[in-house]
Amino acid sequence: MKETLSLGRIAGIRVGLHWSVLVIVVLVALTLARGRFPSAHPGEAAWVYWALGIVTAIVFLVSLLAHELAHAVVARHNGVEVEGITLWMLGGVARLRGEAKDPGAELRIAGVGPLVSAAAGVLFAGAAVWLEILAVPGLVVEAIAWLAAINFVLAVFNAVPAAPLDGGRVLRAFLWWRSGDRVRAALSAANAGRALGWFMLFVGFASILVTGDLGGLWSALVGWFLIAAATAEGREAQLRGALAGVAVRQVMTPDPVTVTATDTVEQVLSTMPFGRCRHSTFPVVSHNGTPVGLMTVARINRVPAGARSATAVAGVMCPLTDVATAEPGEAVMELLPRLESSAEGRALVLDNGYLVGIVALSDITRALSWPTTATSPRPVTTGEQRRHGDG
Repeated sequence: MKETLSLGRIAGIRVGLHWSVLVIVVLVALTLARGRFPSAHPGEAAWVYWALGIVTAIVFLVSLLAHELAHAVVARHNGVEVEGITLWMLGGVARLRGEAKDPGAELRIAGVGPLVSAAAGVLFAGAAVWLEILAVPGLVVEAIAWLAAINFVLAVFNAVPAAPLDGGRVLRAFLWWRSGDRVRAALSAANAGRALGWFMLFVGFASILVTGDLGGLWSALVGWFLIAAATAEGREAQLRGALAGVAVRQVMTPDPVTVTATDTVEQVLSTMPFGRCRHSTFPVVSHNGTPVGLMTVARINRVPAGARSATAVAGVMCPLTDVATAEPGEAVMELLPRLESSAEGRALVLDNGYLVGIVALSDITRALSWPTTATSPRPVTTGEQRRHGDG
C-alpha cells in the first residue's frame, strides 16, 4: 500500500495517506452527520452536524495512526526496521522490513496495537464523562462518546486471533513458541484469517438479502479484505519456508556490467552489450568504481535523441539513496521487502562498499524452481549471468 500524500515523520517514522483514506472520512462524517448526531440531538443546523462529523472522522484517523505508530515503535525497539506507515480505506498499515526474531518480539509488536486502541477508548470515555459534568453541549459529548466506542470496537476486533489482524499475529507468536515452526504457525494464522473473512463475507451478503440493509456491504468489504490479506500472508509464509537459509550471494548476478556516471547516454547506448547479456538495468559507478546509482533502459528512453550526446548518466540515473542495497551474506527474505518497495525493482549487492552483484525479483523467483532450494541452493555462475543478465 503506497502513500499518495506524505505527512512527514513522527518519532522518526515516515507517515503518509493513501487516497482511499477519503472513504473513511466520508463514511464516518456521513454516518454521524446524517444519522447518529441528528437522532441523538435534533434541532441543530445541518452544517453543524457535518462540521462535527468531519472533525470526528479526522480524530478517528489520528487514533488509527496512534495504533499503527505503536506497532512501528515497538517493532523498532525489537530490532525490526520500519519503512513507514500508510493510512488507507480500511485503517492503517505499518510497513516493516523483515520480521520479529523470536516469538516474544512478535507478541510485543502485535499486542501493543489493541492495547493502544483500548487505552484511547478509555481516554475518550473519560473525556466524555468529564465534559458532560462540565455541561458542555451534548452534541460534542456525543462525538467524544462515539470515538470512545469505536476505539473499543477497534481494539476488540483487532484482538480476534486471525491474520492479518493483530490477534492473528499473537496467535502466530503463540504457535511459533509452542511448536518452534515459524512457517507452520504463520500458515495456521492465515487459515484462521481466511475463515473469518469468508464468515464476514457470508454474513454481510446474507444481511443484505434478508433485511435489505446495505450496511452489510461494510461487513462484506472487510471480509473480502481479510481473505485477500490472509491469503497473501499465507503465500509469504510459504515463500519464507522455500527460501529459508538462502543468502543473497546465491541468487545475485555477480560482477554485473556497469556504466560510469560521467558517461553520456549516447556512449551507453553505443557501448553496452544489450543483445549479448540482455541487461535492462546497469549499476552506475564513479571513476574509482564506487557505486553511485542505477541506470535503466526506461530512463535512457526518456532522454530525447538529440540530447543524448550531451546528457550525462549522472543526470538521469536513479541515485544510490533511492536504490535498495544488500550484503552478500544477508538472507534473501530479509531483502525481499526492500526489493519489492524499491524504485527500480533491483538491489545492488555491496561488500564493504564495493559492488559485487545485483539482484532482481526474477532472480528470487528463479531460485524457487531449484530442486534443492531449501537445503543447498546453488550459486549463480558468471556464464548464467551472461545468459539471463539481471532479469
